[in-house]
Amino acid sequence: MSDDPNADISGVKVMVIDDSKTIRRTAENLLSKAGCEVITATDGFEALAMIADSRPDVIFVDIMMPRLDGYQTCALIKNNDEFKNTPVIMLSSKDGLFDRARGRIVGSEQYLTKPFTRDELLSAIRDHVAR
Repeated sequence: MSDDPNADISGVKVMVIDDSKTIRRTAENLLSKAGCEVITATDGFEALAMIADSRPDVIFVDIMMPRLDGYQTCALIKNNDEFKNTPVIMLSSKDGLFDRARGRIVGSEQYLTKPFTRDELLSAIRDHVAR
């Protein structure tokens, strides 16, 4: 775990799961510029199918999504022995105590409120991806 705000995160595989095309595109642009390899998914089902193949180092997941929400998606990732140590960071437009608590219960490492800044996104990755 690195506290260095300029720690190199190039080559880190990041998955962004969000049903909003805008959020996916924003995150992808910011992360690609930082040298990350970005995988995007529109919902939990699509993401779960991709995780085994892509093996991301860190996963950002939106809470409010159709079919499978962020809590369910996070719980499924954390219940899988192979991926339970993969950091999952929740994304939400709500900044509620209840949502944060619920995120912790399903095993997420962190909670970011949308709209997030470039620095928040990058520091979340640096905090959870040991180099």
